[in-house]
Amino acid sequence: MWRSCYLLLVLVRLYLALSPSYLHPDENFQGPEVIAGRVFSYPIHKTWDFAADDPIRSLFPLWLFYGCPLTVLKWFWQAAGRGAVPPAVAFYTLRLLMFVLSLVLEDRALPELAASPARRRLAVLLVASSYVTWTYQTHTFSNSIETLVVLWSLVLVKRIREDSTRSGITSSCALAFIGVLGLFNRITFLAFVVVPGLQLLPHFWRRPYSLLAMALVASATALVAIIVDTDFYAAEPVHLSSLYQTAVVTPLANLRYNLESSNLARHGLHSHYQHLAANLPQLLGPAFPLLFISHNKTLQIYSAISGLIVLSCFKHQEARFLLPAVPLILSSIRLPSRLTRLWLGAWIFFNLSMGILMGIYHQGGVVPVQNWISHRPGIDKVFWWKTYSPPIWLLGTRNAEFLTWDLMGMPGKELDETISWAMDCGSSSVNETLLVAPLSMKFLDVYVGQFGASEEPGLVLEEVWRYRNHIGLDDLDFAEDGVWATLRRLVGRRGLGVWRVRGGC
Repeated sequence: MWRSCYLLLVLVRLYLALSPSYLHPDENFQGPEVIAGRVFSYPIHKTWDFAADDPIRSLFPLWLFYGCPLTVLKWFWQAAGRGAVPPAVAFYTLRLLMFVLSLVLEDRALPELAASPARRRLAVLLVASSYVTWTYQTHTFSNSIETLVVLWSLVLVKRIREDSTRSGITSSCALAFIGVLGLFNRITFLAFVVVPGLQLLPHFWRRPYSLLAMALVASATALVAIIVDTDFYAAEPVHLSSLYQTAVVTPLANLRYNLESSNLARHGLHSHYQHLAANLPQLLGPAFPLLFISHNKTLQIYSAISGLIVLSCFKHQEARFLLPAVPLILSSIRLPSRLTRLWLGAWIFFNLSMGILMGIYHQGGVVPVQNWISHRPGIDKVFWWKTYSPPIWLLGTRNAEFLTWDLMGMPGKELDETISWAMDCGSSSVNETLLVAPLSMKFLDVYVGQFGASEEPGLVLEEVWRYRNHIGLDDLDFAEDGVWATLRRLVGRRGLGVWRVRGGC
C-alpha cells in the first residue's frame, strides 16, 4: 500500500516540478541566469552578489549542478543538428534535473538515517507528501542543493560512526568533498552539520589516518573551488603562482557580508523568533507541533535544531533558509497516538492547498510570458509591473534586441508617468511597447479599451495575451479592500496579462 502511495506522490512531484511557478527571484538569478550566460552566451543580468567588488556567490557548486548538465544538453542538441538550445528547453531541463536529484538523493538518504523499517516508510512518505518537496526542492534554489548536501553529510557521519571494522577513509573523503561543496554553496550549511560532526571526534582520535585523508580531500576541493571562482571573477587569467594574491574566496566574503547588520537591512530585518514563530510553521503545517510533543531523538533532529538556532541569530530570515530542516524534522517526528486520522486529514489538506498555490499559481505566469515574448517579433520595450523580476535568460539572444524594464511595485501614478514617454502613438507599429502586469490590478482597468476611445491623450492598453495560472501575493490590500474582496480579486481575476501600450494622441 505504501509503495502505491509513494508512486502517486512521485508523480505529483514530477507534475509540479514541470509547472512554471516562480517561488522567489533567487531561484533564477542566483544560478541559472549566470550559468546560462556562461554556457549559451546569452545576454544576462548579474545581480549584486555576482557583480560586487567582493562577490559572495561561488560558481563552483553552480557549475557542478547546472553548468555541466547544460553543457551536455548543448552538446547533444548541436550534435543532433538542431542549432542553439531554446531557453525554455534549458529551463525545463534544470527543473527535471532538480526533480531527479530530489528523487534519487533525498529519498535515498532518508532510509539510511531511519532506525527501523517502519520509521523508514513513515519518513519517506512524510517527506514525499510535503509541498516543500514538491515545490522548493524541485526548483533551482541554493537552499535545495543545501538540503541534499546536509542529508548526505548526515548519512556519511552515520556510516563512519557505525563502521567498526574499517578506518572509514572512503566515507571520510566523501564527507570532505561534499562538506566543502556545501560550504561554497551556502555558508549556513555549517549550522546544520556542526553538531553531528562533533560526534566524529572519537572516531578521528582512534583513526587519525582517516582525519588526514579527510583534510587532504577537503583542501584539494577547496583549492579547485577557489580557482574556479577566481577564474570567473578575475579580469585576467588565473596563474597558480599568483593565486595567493588574486584568490576570490566567496565563503569568507559571504560571511563578512552577513555579519554586517547594515547589509542585512537592505534585504529586510526580522525578529530573532521569525524562523520559529512563522517560517517553520509555514513549511511544516500540522507537523510543526509534533516537533515539540512527539519526536524521536535522532541525528536529524539535532541537526535541524542546531541549524534553527544559528540561523535565528541573523535578523534577515526567509522561510527557504530552513529548507534543510524540513526532511530532518519530518524523518524524526512520530504521528500522534490519538486523533491520527484527523492529523492525517489536516496534513493532506495543508500540503494539497500549499502545493496548488505554490506549485502552480504562485507567480506562475512569469515564465510562460517570457517564453511568449521571446517569440514575438518587433518589440522595443517591455515593462513588468507587480511581478517578480522576470528571468532575462529566458529571452535567450533576444534579450539584446529590446529593453526589459522591471517596475517592481511602483505606485500606479508613477507607472503612468514612467511609461508615458515610451507610448506608441498610432494604430500599428513595427516596434511595440508592452506592459506585463497581473490581471487582478484594477488600477489598469481605466486604461484598457479600444485605441482612440479616450478624448484626452494618455495611456491606452490593448490586451494581446494572457496566462491564467498566475497569482501574486505581493499586492494584498486587506486594510483598504477587506479580506474577502481582496481574495475574490486575486482568485477571480487571477492571471498575468500582456498589453500593447498605445497613446491616445
